[in-house]
Amino acid sequence: MEIIKLNFPNYINKTEMPPLSIALGYFDGVHLGHQKVILEAKKTALENGWKSAVMTFDPHPSVVLGKSVQHVEYITPLQEKIRVISALGIDFLFVVHFTAEFANLLPQEFIDQYIINLNVKHLVAGFDYTYGRMGKGTMETIPFHSRGEFSFTVVPKLTIHEEKVSSTIIRQLLRDGRTAELPELLGRFYRTPGPVIHGDKRGRTIGFPTANIGVSDDYILPPLGVYAVKMHVKGSWYEGVCNIGNKPTFKSQAEKRPSVEVHLFNFDQDIYGEEAIVEWHQFIRREQKFSGINELVAQIEKDKQTAQEYFQNYNAHLKY
Repeated sequence: MEIIKLNFPNYINKTEMPPLSIALGYFDGVHLGHQKVILEAKKTALENGWKSAVMTFDPHPSVVLGKSVQHVEYITPLQEKIRVISALGIDFLFVVHFTAEFANLLPQEFIDQYIINLNVKHLVAGFDYTYGRMGKGTMETIPFHSRGEFSFTVVPKLTIHEEKVSSTIIRQLLRDGRTAELPELLGRFYRTPGPVIHGDKRGRTIGFPTANIGVSDDYILPPLGVYAVKMHVKGSWYEGVCNIGNKPTFKSQAEKRPSVEVHLFNFDQDIYGEEAIVEWHQFIRREQKFSGINELVAQIEKDKQTAQEYFQNYNAHLKY
């Protein structure tokens, strides 16, 4: 997949691009509703011998337009979004640098400069997609603004259990720690990458060595507690149990960003400095403070058994 970064104004013109079928959206999460839009654009491209494309924006419009929003936590920050969209087999990803000047484009100016100028022959977007200044452009105004240069498809909302699949619902599930429910909406388990960093190494002194993962604050983290997780490191996936929290048994003052510590089962390798991916499966319990080390160790052993039982059931279910 070729990634093309676009600024305002856009100087690319249609002679520089092949005919495109393009999906438009912010696509935070690239959930099943988003995938429906993206794969529709891909299908139309294949049917017509065109190239498939996706257009997204960075940073989040609310950072630029919302005076009170300084930082946004994402389901899929840009690098993760690129990984997921690439896995869908798309030819081009356009990343538009979202600025106040870009946001001020009239709907017709946006279509002229960022759609027609990119040699788009077919446009696909969700029923609620808006474009141009104040979101005045809608899927109902597309026929007028297209100037007859491209056709389009409006994708209806995707519902599961009579509720629209949306980034808003996914964010809420994440903040509630309901990670096991996410694959039904995302089409995959939620993942957070990061390097294995040095922690206080206290886990190894109590028989449970952990990998401390430096998760970027661009990612939404589930709430404090213990989870059954998988972790990818050095080219392989391993099962484990993860504590996300402030280590209340040892600390009197909480850190600003919680620590993410993963204990992998049947694992004994030096992985400091390696890039890892934590895949969040099942919430086990909330974080709690223990009266001493022995009580903590006993609880960690229980957590480990709970996670192992979860993966036994999960793996058995996969076989069927």
